[in-house]
Parts: sequence; structure tokens; C-alpha cells
Amino acid sequence: MRSFTLVQPTTIAQASAALKANSYVLSGGTDLLDTMKDEILPTYPVTIVNLNKIPNMSYITESGGVLKIGAMTVLEDIATSSLVNTKYTALAQAAARTASPHLREMGTLAGNICQMNRCWFFRYPDNRYFCIRKGGTTCFAIAGDNRYHAIFGMVKACFAVNCSDTAPALMAMKANIVTNQRTIPSESFWDMVVPGSTTLAAGEIVTEIQIPTPAAGVKSAFLKFAIRKSIDFPVVNCAAMIGGGAASIVLNAVYNKPYRATGAETSIAGKAITTASADAAGAAGVTSAVALPYNKYKIQIAKTLIKRCILACA
Repeated sequence: MRSFTLVQPTTIAQASAALKANSYVLSGGTDLLDTMKDEILPTYPVTIVNLNKIPNMSYITESGGVLKIGAMTVLEDIATSSLVNTKYTALAQAAARTASPHLREMGTLAGNICQMNRCWFFRYPDNRYFCIRKGGTTCFAIAGDNRYHAIFGMVKACFAVNCSDTAPALMAMKANIVTNQRTIPSESFWDMVVPGSTTLAAGEIVTEIQIPTPAAGVKSAFLKFAIRKSIDFPVVNCAAMIGGGAASIVLNAVYNKPYRATGAETSIAGKAITTASADAAGAAGVTSAVALPYNKYKIQIAKTLIKRCILACA
């Protein structure tokens, strides 16, 4: 790794002030340090702002009909929380399926939803491919190996996908992302501004994630398909929350942000959950999918995960 300036603030205000041009936030570090070691970015980070010295950033509490999770709460704590497992099941399951046990003990919830994409052209060491996400003019996945790329179209000429496991669960449960500047509905948090992966502005830092407590009888579930069962990113994942005559179903690793399967939601909302109705909803959820040359198989996986997630909510 090259030299950089490490800033260790003790308040969010200090951290925000330290985030100048070409500066990055360090929480768990499981994504950022690999990025720096492989030198995948056009310019090497000048300043790293470490949030680990800021107190009271890790907690899981419920009050006033809202689950509140501190931005620095590690994924393992979320995965093993009895409160999250009981009422916010999809999030607990998503956290438990992220990476490996050791990485879950380091990686934070805010880090997981803010991580960079895993497109192997974007991630190639030494900035070999200066792509759209980096300010270039080409998406190399269009003519290259696109087996893990988007099946619901490009965004600003980019086919890279969001790879977070917790993101679809948060969106399905209508979470809000709280920062030092505002509260952002999860539906809008991942609206990509090239070359970033979130809507966070300069100096903006995630401080808390808030999830409305589901009504009685509402259930949620998360499922993931990956090449390996442990320490692997999703080929496709899915979260669903169903009950009270409504359905919220979100796919990920299929688009540049978590993708609301509105067709599936409309198909299953208010209906009894059966194998037939879940199968129909799965088919409805992928009607607008369009495959690239090497990723048509992802459409079938997405359809199947929607079906199984719905059945898990029965």
C-alpha cells in the first residue's frame, strides 16, 4: 500500500470536516483496504477517515415502533440479535449470509450498504480498465465477460450491480438511512451518481439505520444464491416482507441498486401464499428482465428466489 494520511476523529462533525477530495471513510475496512491494496481507483486515496474512535456508534435498540441500528454495528451482532431475528427476520438472515464469520465480526452495517460494486472490470488491479464508474467512457462488461452483471438494464451506460446482502432486506422493510445531514428513504439511497454507488454527498456520513416495526402477522425472509455458501458475494439475492394485504419484494445483484420486483408484489399482495401463487409471483417479478450474452441464467435464479422467499413468509 502507498502512503496516506490517517485521520481519527472523535465526533461525526470532525469526521465530516476531514472528508476532503479523494478521502474515504474507514469503518470495518473489509472493502476499503482491498480496494487500496489492489489500487483499483484512478487516483490513490489521500486521506482515510477512521470512524472507530467515535463513541456510541454501535447499538441495536427498539423504541417508538422503530428499530434503530448504529452505523458501526457489526454484521455478526445483527445476525445473532434475538430482537432482529424475531421481528426483522430478513435483515438477520441477510447479515448471517454475508461473507465469512471473521468478516462479519469486522464488517459494519453502514459499510455493507456503502461498499463499492464487485464488477471485475472495475475491480481489476492497477486500474487496468478505466470504466464508466471511474469517469471513463466505456462499460467493458458489454462486450466482455458479463455473467454476473445486470439483468434489468444499464444505468448511465453501466451494467455493474449492487452486491450488498443487507441492502435488499433494508429496502423490503422500508428502512431509512440516517446521516449527519438528512434522513434518506432506502428506496432512494442507492440512486447511483457516477462514480459512486450511493446518494451520499461530500462530507455526508451514515450514522444510523431505522426500520419501522412490522405489524403483527407480517413476516419477512431473505435468500441468497452464491457460488459458495460461505465468503462469497451474491449471484442473486432476494428479500420479502409480506402480510396485512401487502407485499414488498426486493432483488439484488441484478441491477445497479436493489431492485423492487413490483410485478411480484402486485401478483402476491392480498392473496393466500401457495406454491402456485408464489410461482406466479416469481414469474411476474422478472417479466422486464433482459439478459446480456452470458447471464441469462440469472433470470431463472431471480424467479426462483422470489418464489422461495414468498413461501418462507407463509
